[in-house]
Amino acid sequence: MPSDLKKKTAKGMLWSAVERFSTQGIQFAFGIVLARLLTPSDYGTIAMLTVFLAVSQTFVDSGIANAVIRKVDRTEKDMATMFFFNIGMSAFCYAVIFLLSPFIASFYNMPELSLILRVLALKIVIQSFTAIQVTALTIKIDFKKQAKVSLTSAVLSGFIGIYFAFNGYGVWALVIQILAGAFLSAVFYWIIARWRPKSFFSTESFKYLFSYGSKLLLSGLIDTVYKNLYPLVIGKFYTAAQLGGFAKADRFAQFPSSNLTAILQRVSFPVLSTLQGNPEKLRTGYIKFLNMSSLIVFPLMIGLLALAKPLTLLLLTEKWSEMIFLLQLLCLAMMWYPVHSINLNLLQVIGRSDLFLKLEIIKKIVGFIILGATLPFGIIPLCIGKIADSLIGLVINTYYSGKFINAGFLTQMKFLFPTFLNSCIMGALILGVNHLLPQEQYALQIGIGFTVGTLYYFTTNYIFNRDTCKEILGLLKKS
Repeated sequence: MPSDLKKKTAKGMLWSAVERFSTQGIQFAFGIVLARLLTPSDYGTIAMLTVFLAVSQTFVDSGIANAVIRKVDRTEKDMATMFFFNIGMSAFCYAVIFLLSPFIASFYNMPELSLILRVLALKIVIQSFTAIQVTALTIKIDFKKQAKVSLTSAVLSGFIGIYFAFNGYGVWALVIQILAGAFLSAVFYWIIARWRPKSFFSTESFKYLFSYGSKLLLSGLIDTVYKNLYPLVIGKFYTAAQLGGFAKADRFAQFPSSNLTAILQRVSFPVLSTLQGNPEKLRTGYIKFLNMSSLIVFPLMIGLLALAKPLTLLLLTEKWSEMIFLLQLLCLAMMWYPVHSINLNLLQVIGRSDLFLKLEIIKKIVGFIILGATLPFGIIPLCIGKIADSLIGLVINTYYSGKFINAGFLTQMKFLFPTFLNSCIMGALILGVNHLLPQEQYALQIGIGFTVGTLYYFTTNYIFNRDTCKEILGLLKKS
């Protein structure tokens, strides 16, 4: 990797990490306060509606952003085309949601959902005005400005949400917080990114971008529906409180995994795209990203599993206790998420969005079968099914990696297994130490468990995995 590109990669990874973890960390902290003020049913109500917002957002993006990032000779017409397409599609999606909201409320047998969904869906329109600014900054691997916008919006919207929750607005406090965050982000992006449309929608540009993005649209649509299918079916067949517990456990499990994956994905995609003409360098860069992701994500997920009980009871209180075992199961499923993402990133980098779509269809067929088989038996079997789905998906996702850069499933497991095993030993050590401590002293369990686990993991990696550690430290140093 050229030195200039290494420097940009290092800076990009640092600021992407700052943007993701500062923002998500702030939202996570505010979420804890809100969870103590609100109920699992309030969160369950919002979770019932997320699938409709997520599907709409997928249509609004339509893979156009990735097409613009990947296009080496992109023009102002390409940028303007994406801008006007996003706005037009968001307006169309909002109109569809507005008309369908009474039927959605009837599906859940909760009439109050109709108004909530109509108000909450305004987020889609608001976000469409900032997609091009985010894309322009991503192309430059400039995540510093994105970090400023995200952090400021998260803090302000968090205080707004707490104010309304404290004053008894219930589920509407969450709605207001979400809309406030979207609106503030839009205002700040228009101020800080300084991009304005200098051209109009181009049919020629749209045909090129959509020819690439359309395949990502379909695969993204399948993935979005599948990811949100669990809240959909849990909300339909179980109670809002049960869905709230699942949704909060899922949010906890996704916090380390999804955020680190997003960091690596945002940085690796533009970086690896510059190496697409050199297969050997592409393979080397790909393996480095894979190693770094596992070295960081695996211990975080196993550590969260080991500390799930004291963390939940200390932060959220006893009313959320039913989510503890769900959180532990979901940690095992989500720890493989970065590996999935990096493998799929490779197909986008080499321009094979058709294969990306093919893999998504195969995986989702498997996922639907697992969901159908576990649904009648309760939420815990559903979470166990997600672990099986994740492992099967790992085998499927690595198929083309083996063909294109000679880094298939067995090769990747060879790199990943030592880190996985070491993380499991660390988790067992944390559980063992906490078993000896007073069971009601949650803060003590978290503090000592975290300290013991961290010391063990850093020591063993310094001894046995020094090269990858140096690579990560080198990137941080260059930042």
